[in-house]
Amino acid sequence: MTEPNERATTPQALVAQLVDLLDVEEIDTDLYRGARQPGGTGRVFGGQVIGQALQAAQRSVEAPKVAHSLHAYFMRPGNEDHPIIYRVVRDFDGRSFANRRIIAMQRGAPILNMIASFHLPEEGLHHQDAMPDVPDPDTLRSDSELREEIREQVPEKLRRFFLRSRPIEIRPTNPRNWFAPEPSAPQQHSWFRVAAPLPDDPALHRAMLAYASDMSLLGTCMLPHGVNWMSGRLQTASLDHAVWLHEPFRFDEWLLYTTDSPWAGHARGFNRGRIFTRDGRLVASCAQEGLIRLRD
Repeated sequence: MTEPNERATTPQALVAQLVDLLDVEEIDTDLYRGARQPGGTGRVFGGQVIGQALQAAQRSVEAPKVAHSLHAYFMRPGNEDHPIIYRVVRDFDGRSFANRRIIAMQRGAPILNMIASFHLPEEGLHHQDAMPDVPDPDTLRSDSELREEIREQVPEKLRRFFLRSRPIEIRPTNPRNWFAPEPSAPQQHSWFRVAAPLPDDPALHRAMLAYASDMSLLGTCMLPHGVNWMSGRLQTASLDHAVWLHEPFRFDEWLLYTTDSPWAGHARGFNRGRIFTRDGRLVASCAQEGLIRLRD
């Protein structure tokens, strides 16, 4: 691993930092250590735990089997003050499929349980949903540009976090109103990719997508209610997360993340996501339920 640099600001440095973050260290057979996010404070981003857990699982499965699905439950919030230890349990190794159970722990307590399944590639029946008709990413402004425009409206205590440089470039088709959200249909479309080229390592691209799939998904179930994190009245947390990996892809090329929420209630919201390549291939699907609790 390269030395973490929390001041990384160029796209290349930010992406290199993310590659290092997901490059789990083997400390014993089927036991790995996940690095801390450089400069991270407070609660660990859920996508980081998912991405590191998938990398740990992938290290224990021999090619040509590849990850095709993962199902994770968050039990406790991760703490940025400590690294995360990942224990991999080899539950099944068959001719066509393999199954791995991953327990993510901090200071002896589990923070996430995940099961990942691997499949030997083969041909079969095929169909897929059509990609929504949305503007091309080259015609859209980036989320970072949109955030910079409203810098003076952001409370000073939140400004550094809100405006921080990110390794994932996002271009929303319908930018959100951070300060006066109006109720709208529970659906979002955003193009995303890492901001600099990645090595030709399909396992890394899968881990990157798993990491980024936790972005914007939970916010979809808030749209009909005209609320978001900036209101200060909303307590949110991911409860579970699932990803199905359908087709090969590169995460340094534009992918469309289209999300919808068919239900919310009882302080929980359910969200679904589909991820398409620019030429319309459906390469992944996601689902997540999260806590959305309004406080007085």
